Amino acid sequence: MLTSFSIKSLYALALAEGEGMGTAYEYYVKRMALGRFLNDRPRPQSILIAGLPEKYGVSLDFLLLATEVGAKATVIDNRPAALERLNGALQTLAGMPGAPSITPPVHQVLADLDSLGALDGRYDLVLSSEVLQRLSPAGRQSFVGRLSHSAAAVALFCPNADNEAHNSRSGLGGLTLGEIQALTTDDRPQTAAKLAGGSRPSSVVGRLSSSGFIDMPPFPPGITRSAEQREEATSGRFEALVMWGLGRYAHVERYLPGGVRRRQSHIVYAFIGG
Repeated sequence: MLTSFSIKSLYALALAEGEGMGTAYEYYVKRMALGRFLNDRPRPQSILIAGLPEKYGVSLDFLLLATEVGAKATVIDNRPAALERLNGALQTLAGMPGAPSITPPVHQVLADLDSLGALDGRYDLVLSSEVLQRLSPAGRQSFVGRLSHSAAAVALFCPNADNEAHNSRSGLGGLTLGEIQALTTDDRPQTAAKLAGGSRPSSVVGRLSSSGFIDMPPFPPGITRSAEQREEATSGRFEALVMWGLGRYAHVERYLPGGVRRRQSHIVYAFIGG
């Protein structure tokens, strides 16, 4: 369902957002995980981007996905400045020769994320990255529950709390894999009362399809580059070869030992819907 964009192509999105190679690599591995999740699902016609990242980028990768599949995208966030950054990044990207083309969202909604009270209608797919960690524990439950009631499929990405070194450098909070799994699992007993809609209400609708660790770039975070170096990355042959190598490495990530992925991955994810 998804086009095989290279890290070099995704680097243009990162540059438009004011980010760098780490964000381009993140977008690449997220697309691989989403590709597996969406492969056997109907093509989405409507996509909700539920919250923009707390710090890194503005989820242009999700808008690229919506453009690829021809879906109408809605973005909701509680910070006017974040929506302004999104619009600025879209304008910058549109002026970059050779960059992937992205269709702007049809709706941008300014609303509280804990309750999602402004959310109406249903969506075929919900995408959310670097949002859960900035909500309160109760807000996370409400957020995930409301999204699972509003869409046939939900994909959530969050900083990995078990990677303490990365989180201390980024200044972000995070969730462990167990915590994001608990948020996205209906833990009521499989009883007739549950099937009939009785017992205590579930906060989550849908089956936890998959979960795990991703985003283990083989370079330290926080590397800064000059404008000349960034230009070289978009046009130089050596940099293109390096990005090709990163793409090959990205396909090996998921086969590394579980303990290594738990300690070194930047992101945990959970997908709801089957």
